[in-house]
Amino acid sequence: MSVVQAYILIQTEVGRAALAAATIAEISGVASSEEVSGPYDVIVRVDAGDATHLTENVVPQIQKVDGITRTLTCPVVSHTR
Repeated sequence: MSVVQAYILIQTEVGRAALAAATIAEISGVASSEEVSGPYDVIVRVDAGDATHLTENVVPQIQKVDGITRTLTCPVVSHTR
């Protein structure tokens, strides 16, 4: 089974990044959820079974997390080892 990976860059309301990152970490398919500094507040790595699962299941669950104002999904197009 191939896995579709993506990074999701998230902006949150002021003071909500830590809680959003912790909540997102509990969502099925989320490999990592980190609070960061810079133009985005949280960066998430997702491993999904396919692109449909990513766009119809995982991303909408992330977007529903309280305090999130914007997301940008960046699918991984190639892997280097």
